[in-house]
Amino acid sequence: MLILRLFLLLSTLVLVLSLGMYIFTRDRRYSTFAWKVVRFTALFMALFLILVVLERYVLTGWRFLG
Repeated sequence: MLILRLFLLLSTLVLVLSLGMYIFTRDRRYSTFAWKVVRFTALFMALFLILVVLERYVLTGWRFLG
């Protein structure tokens, strides 16, 4: 969970800095990069959630049956 918190902290920092650079420079590259960071973070969180659910229910159920 520490790695997940660190990832969320770093992605939030990158997002804030990127949007700040977009506001100051009005260069669309920064907003495009911020959108990519948001999409990657959402994908990573979804994959992490799937792995947690698999560990919680599938492996626990497997141990219960065995």
